[in-house]
Amino acid sequence: MLIRMKTTASDGQVQEAESEAIKQVIATLEHSQQNELPGEFIGLFRHDAIWTTGHGKRLTGRDEISDFTHKVLPGAMKESTATYEVVDVLFIRPDVAAVKVHAQYLTLGGQPIGNPGTPLYVMAKEDGKWRLVACQNTEILGG
Repeated sequence: MLIRMKTTASDGQVQEAESEAIKQVIATLEHSQQNELPGEFIGLFRHDAIWTTGHGKRLTGRDEISDFTHKVLPGAMKESTATYEVVDVLFIRPDVAAVKVHAQYLTLGGQPIGNPGTPLYVMAKEDGKWRLVACQNTEILGG
């Protein structure tokens, strides 16, 4: 994983810890999707977040994201699943990060299906927690 921002040695240790906290948010996102837990998924977003789905649907605010997620997530993983790996964290400020993720869609047996994804998540740390703020899911055409 690449972590970028000009830092001192102590800042680097702080950013490493923050990067680990960010990775935990992405792990929770993966868990909530794999286990079809809309409430857990929605809890990762800031109240005014913007989410663009892999098919280009723009959702604004946690309520709209919640409505959509409660419609599509239950049953979405009956034939496939997805994994998410943080590949790059760019700290814009100590409390704001752009997070690049590699998404892989899989059969329930673990075989890759379709094209992988390359989501970009802008996250902000508020009240001690990292939250998803602006998210864009994008399919990698041609694998």
